[in-house]
Amino acid sequence: MKITRNLTLMTDLYELTMMNGYHELGTENKTAVFDVFFRQAGQISYAVSAGLEQAVDYIRNLHFDDEDIEYLRRNTPFSDSFLLTLKNFRFTGDVWAVPEGTIVFPNEPIMIIRAPLAQAQLIEPAILNIINHQTLIATKASRVKKSAGNASVAEFGLRRAQGPDAGIYGARASVIGGCSSTSNVLAGQAFDIPIKGTMAHSWIMSFESELEAFRKFAEIYPDNTLLLVDTYDTLRSGIPNAIKVFDELKARGKKPVGIRLDSGDLAYLSKKARKMLDEAGHKDAIIFASCDLDEFVISSLAEQGAKIDAYGVGTRLITSQNMPSLGGVYKLAELTENGKQVAKIKISDTHEKITNPGFKTLYRVYDEEGMAFADLIALEKEKIDESKPLTLTHPTMRWKTTTLEKYTLRKLLVPVFEKGRLVYELPALGEICDYNEVEKKSFWDEYLRNVNPEIYKVDLSDELYELKTRLIAPHFGGKK
Repeated sequence: MKITRNLTLMTDLYELTMMNGYHELGTENKTAVFDVFFRQAGQISYAVSAGLEQAVDYIRNLHFDDEDIEYLRRNTPFSDSFLLTLKNFRFTGDVWAVPEGTIVFPNEPIMIIRAPLAQAQLIEPAILNIINHQTLIATKASRVKKSAGNASVAEFGLRRAQGPDAGIYGARASVIGGCSSTSNVLAGQAFDIPIKGTMAHSWIMSFESELEAFRKFAEIYPDNTLLLVDTYDTLRSGIPNAIKVFDELKARGKKPVGIRLDSGDLAYLSKKARKMLDEAGHKDAIIFASCDLDEFVISSLAEQGAKIDAYGVGTRLITSQNMPSLGGVYKLAELTENGKQVAKIKISDTHEKITNPGFKTLYRVYDEEGMAFADLIALEKEKIDESKPLTLTHPTMRWKTTTLEKYTLRKLLVPVFEKGRLVYELPALGEICDYNEVEKKSFWDEYLRNVNPEIYKVDLSDELYELKTRLIAPHFGGKK
């Protein structure tokens, strides 16, 4: 199932203002190259790319309806000749992107757009909206799953998501990052995600007693009895009543699923609950925990020896509460001028905001053990001879070098659109999840740990570094 809409006007006004300006100047068809990347932000050291499928759907469906053009005519000062060109507007450019589920790092291009300048300008806000959000949530989910270890993680964030789209696409991104299911039924239907859920406290409160509520639930769902035990008193009421119902189920030849803890000291309660369940003969009953969880809380629970088999993670995952924005940007890197490709660079007094110029590509360098060693950003035209040793250099402290005698290279960016035609076969969500698992296994744990990770090497090729230095020099030369 696809959720497809015409989002062409989901752009910032200044993009259309610039498009009209390019039209008036006759420069709208200059070939431009833009990079999508994210800067170092918050606590993350890496990201899990996500959102490409929705970006593809957006680009394929780009067109201005008659009512869109009339709206612009009434509300903007754009020329009639420009508005007339919008009637036949379609994306005719090229796109490269890293596949969804790829582990990526700050400042490296995760998507490259080469298209007529006006087209490339229009799509900036929507591309960033789609890629920023899903990559952010997939990354948060990856961190949560890292802390959860062998325990499964269900995405439970719909009611706290910042709007319907955030709930739907956030669920999709969460699964890419490592969640095994979602509570969101529409997301489950749209993307073939397993849907999971238990019960609310209101179910239990709607009966005369907790025991009656448990029994009725077990009667209706004898093969899916997972009981919420913290409505009144977890240890004195909830778990003892759950055990009574589990005993009754087993007597009928049914297997209880387990209990859910949603409040209180989860470490203490889970250990007590495990002991009570085991002593009652229900060693295979799982303990499912929820309640304002994130990667840090889950790590703390593990350190305390909590006996938790599965987690339901909601608010702090679907909103990426401690880091609500990825900070992805879309920057011009090259423009055709007088028939020549001219590299472009954004200059800033802040080193991190100086962009990498030119039409580029991205390589992942694997050592002789097959583990990811570094990423290399290079100009697309560069040729790298894999039969020769490869020297990697720190992108700013050029005296720091490492030479690999044996290595392999993998080009991370793959063609997605060629001259407006989709050339990439979009994988199913399950394939993306499997790919992400392979990706994670190719990195040493030190690079992906949640606290104080080792900094992964992202290098600029010599040619790219020289180009960047040459373009920077006129702007800082002579400054005191």
